[in-house]
Amino acid sequence: MADAARTTGTDGNDRPGPTMTASVGRPADTDAATAPGPVPAGALPRVLIAADKFKGSLTAVQVAEHVTAGLRRAVPGLTVEALPVADGGDGTVEAALAAGFERRQKHVSGPLGAPVDASYALRGETAVVEMAEASGLRHLPEGVRAPLTATTYGTGELLRAALDAGARRIVLGVGGSATTDGGAGMLAALGARFLAADGQPLTPGGGPLAGLVTADFSGLDPRLAQTVVTLASDVDNPLTGPTGAAAVYAPQKGADEGDVAELETALAHYAWILEQAVGPQAAEYARAPGAGAAGGLGYGALVGLGARFRPGIEVMLEVLGFEAALDRADLVITGEGSLDEQTLHGKAPAGVATAARARGLEVIAVCGRLALPPESLGRAGIRRAYALTDLDPDPTRCMTEAASLLERTAERIARDFLS
Repeated sequence: MADAARTTGTDGNDRPGPTMTASVGRPADTDAATAPGPVPAGALPRVLIAADKFKGSLTAVQVAEHVTAGLRRAVPGLTVEALPVADGGDGTVEAALAAGFERRQKHVSGPLGAPVDASYALRGETAVVEMAEASGLRHLPEGVRAPLTATTYGTGELLRAALDAGARRIVLGVGGSATTDGGAGMLAALGARFLAADGQPLTPGGGPLAGLVTADFSGLDPRLAQTVVTLASDVDNPLTGPTGAAAVYAPQKGADEGDVAELETALAHYAWILEQAVGPQAAEYARAPGAGAAGGLGYGALVGLGARFRPGIEVMLEVLGFEAALDRADLVITGEGSLDEQTLHGKAPAGVATAARARGLEVIAVCGRLALPPESLGRAGIRRAYALTDLDPDPTRCMTEAASLLERTAERIARDFLS
């Protein structure tokens, strides 16, 4: 799963008329051959679908496809624009690709060192890099966890590939990590050196950081100095302490109580060594929001890459062109697998609803499971939420049959709001 959530236009006359096929990441194109029937221009509202994935069931792209199908079944000829979104975690690259970015692939080191194929997204000089593509839990064999030894080296290789491709603005999305190495592996792949007492490079992982003696950043890729790196995350935890990377997230990666204590000590020592290497700002970064993201990779990005932390959904909405999409919309549909308290703290639906509400647009949400009362939804800017469990209370079937249930849910939305 992704790292757990935080602790802490133009007027209607200028908008395009109704179209018959949904697009992903751009306005829908007219295709009269597929139209169920003619629809007078301006007769129907224009719908923007900006939902995140239903984790374990549907990607954000698939969510948009099935919501579109259900809406169109109820209201033939409806204008629908799909803009899949993500908050920096799993699915961030796919959201960028759906918005028109180009897929680039690279053979990199996985979290255990074995090679994996990882993708990043590129458009012009902007790259979207998702650390889970290289260093995520999904790259570990089934049943295997390596909280002390998993490395972010492959994420650094992916960043270097983006630099090689000409990227000078990089959005680094974090979440779903298998690692707790403070981003040391990532920085090593970019030219930093982390040495033990014998002068040899440290072995990979968070555990060995306890033996770190020297950190040398002089060999870091010089192109980083001319590159704007944004750390995009839905968590704002510090590096260490009771709400830090080890205490909060390492258990999700297989760490037991002893491992957590070992990682906490190692990360604190790592931060102290980096303070000796680069100055007191390293200690400040350890306490900064986002330092604990992705097992401390956030800290490595802040210290070594000069990254700036921003809420992931805020960054991604900018990159995906969400404001322009709102210009073309009358109604917004957002959602994710579970709408709960964590949704209100930096998750994609909350970010979508905030931006849409600021433009005076009504927002509807779809989800697999709903655990928020109407008043909380209202404060978040969501008029109403529809859960798959309303149609089938069995959570397992809601996972396995999410596509058909989501289409039926979209038909309900169409009857309630588009009739």
